[in-house]
Amino acid sequence: MKHHPHITFILLAIFLIAQFIGLAIIYNYIDPVKSAEQGKTAFKKLPIGERPPLEEKTSFIPVMIAIVIGTGIMLLLIKLNWSWIFKAWFLMAVVISLTIALGAFMPALPAFLLALTAGAWKIFKPNFWIQNLTELFIYGGLAAIFSPLFSIWSVVILLLLISGYDAYAVWKSKHMITLATSQAKQKVFAGLLIPYKDGKLLSGKAGSSGKATLATLDTSSSSKTGHPLPHHVRTAILGGGDIGFPLIFAGVVLKELGLWQSLVIPFFALLGLGLLLWKADEKKFYPAMPFISAGCLLGLGVVWVVGLLL
Repeated sequence: MKHHPHITFILLAIFLIAQFIGLAIIYNYIDPVKSAEQGKTAFKKLPIGERPPLEEKTSFIPVMIAIVIGTGIMLLLIKLNWSWIFKAWFLMAVVISLTIALGAFMPALPAFLLALTAGAWKIFKPNFWIQNLTELFIYGGLAAIFSPLFSIWSVVILLLLISGYDAYAVWKSKHMITLATSQAKQKVFAGLLIPYKDGKLLSGKAGSSGKATLATLDTSSSSKTGHPLPHHVRTAILGGGDIGFPLIFAGVVLKELGLWQSLVIPFFALLGLGLLLWKADEKKFYPAMPFISAGCLLGLGVVWVVGLLL
């Protein structure tokens, strides 16, 4: 098993909660009046800007290009050690995503002010609670942007492409590992971070500071070489994409097929992630998206079969 069972349960629980919070955010952006008028799911405007004008059938192409370019830019900033630009970019992304997420439940101005406060706290005074609490909402904001831009088939293609890219980036080029550890050195990380020691969660002051998080990530990295883990302190991590992409997929299912169908998908995504964490070697890095995507596609298949039987 990749991590201690107790920590694995916490990681999976947070992942599942993030999926359902995200679906609630997407659902709140559905415009029932326009949906009834148009005979298909229509969405309200976002509190910050407009959604990109993408064609549903081919939207996976510009999204994949943007992901590759964005990753390249981040790696360049890390190599040049331009930490202030990296943090500013990260802060902007967090504030925009949180504003959209919170804007599903409150007016735009309070949503922005709360997002700005949480984002600044996350970047400049990181700790276990603010890191993971904001992650519960960030990907719902992103999914509210992107889910309306896909059809079922285009989002399936996106999952297949991102799974292949994730496998290459972790197993072949290893630049995703470099990106994760470098983010920790900047004390910013897009994803879940759960530091623990001997199976016990380190969420207090000593275990949740940016410095402690970096130390635990470094020991996790050293485990890849087979070196012993100092003080048995480790960090269970799950990248933001591993939360965001299955949520975008579930959001498209919500748009195209319906609410109950979308609520099925997170459980199958959880199944894929759980199988990975159960079978994984603690001394190796693994791409999560191939396993999560397999779960999502299995869930879609189950939804279709049930739909045919009803």
